[in-house]
Amino acid sequence: MKQRRHPEIEVNVMATKRTRSKKTALVKTVSTNLFAGYDELLRDLKVRIGQAQVRAAFAVNSELVLLYWSIGRDILMRQQQEGWGAKVVDRLASDLRRAFPEMKGFSRTNLLYMRAFADAYDDEQFVQQVVGQIPWGHNVRILDQVKDTQEREFYIRQTIQYGWSRLVLEMQIESNVYRRQGKATTNFERTLPAPQSDLARQLLKDPYNFDFLTLGQETHERDLERGLIEHIREFLLELGVGFAFVGSQYHIEVGGQDFYLDLLFYHLRLRAYVVIELKVTEFKPEYAGKMNFYLSAVDDLLRHKQDQPSIGIILCKTKNKVVAEYALRDTQKPIGVSSFQLTELLPEKLQGNLPTIEELEAELSGMPTEDVNDKATDESKEEL
Repeated sequence: MKQRRHPEIEVNVMATKRTRSKKTALVKTVSTNLFAGYDELLRDLKVRIGQAQVRAAFAVNSELVLLYWSIGRDILMRQQQEGWGAKVVDRLASDLRRAFPEMKGFSRTNLLYMRAFADAYDDEQFVQQVVGQIPWGHNVRILDQVKDTQEREFYIRQTIQYGWSRLVLEMQIESNVYRRQGKATTNFERTLPAPQSDLARQLLKDPYNFDFLTLGQETHERDLERGLIEHIREFLLELGVGFAFVGSQYHIEVGGQDFYLDLLFYHLRLRAYVVIELKVTEFKPEYAGKMNFYLSAVDDLLRHKQDQPSIGIILCKTKNKVVAEYALRDTQKPIGVSSFQLTELLPEKLQGNLPTIEELEAELSGMPTEDVNDKATDESKEEL
């Protein structure tokens, strides 16, 4: 049975609680008064410390890249002037790793990359101000996969501007974005103001590469649309930086009738809605008229006062450039026409003539296996 407190004890307990509460509130008030503006100071210090950490990381990377460039330049000059052969690289790798055992990057492979790096960029100022802004691993990938000087600079500056990871950089190089950027047929010069038209034109590619989709010969537009939505991350990466997905089969009502936009995006840099229509056939002039209608509706129904004019992109399986230019010539809305590429399923005739996975496994199970990784040297394991 629970015992009841004496009334006087109950009163004392309540009084004690009230006193403690008043003291706590008083302490908080005093602390706030003593440290007025403390929260603002703390926020400011956090921002400044974070910015300093970023600047320090950039400075370390820039110095490292410049160091590697200078080492490569010295090797290159000595080989040219003294007639040294490739053996000097082996000796340098051994001696430098012995002298700096705690440092990675002095393998024979990496020293050869330094030499190639210096050979590719002979301007120290360019290395310091531009190339040094991206990590060494990115520079190695560009050296390996891109041979043209202007194309190399394009990928370097794109990496700086958009913060591409090494994986994204490799994907952009493999998809040949340099050759496709700004190649779409558009009327942007006539329908958009100069800064807006230049930026919009550079954002469009031709063709778009949808290799992340595997579709058959008899692909329908809804199949393509569904595949792009299911792979929205890869699709946004192929579209480029700045596209925000709004919806698919986006409903609009005009004159009491229902219409549906295949894909609707908003571009953060252009400050404009972007309507994408998908066509699995060759471009036809009537597609431009339909897109012009959609853009008029989006401008009236969705566009805000601070938004720029909405832009249309018609993605077709193929296009005749001359036909596309004629179709867009007198159109008042900004429209671009691009083609796209797909990875298609193997035709049935080929499928029947190729071995299945089970047949390949059965064939390989009788063969001696050799782990090629065992042959890898410590050099290849070092971080580039």
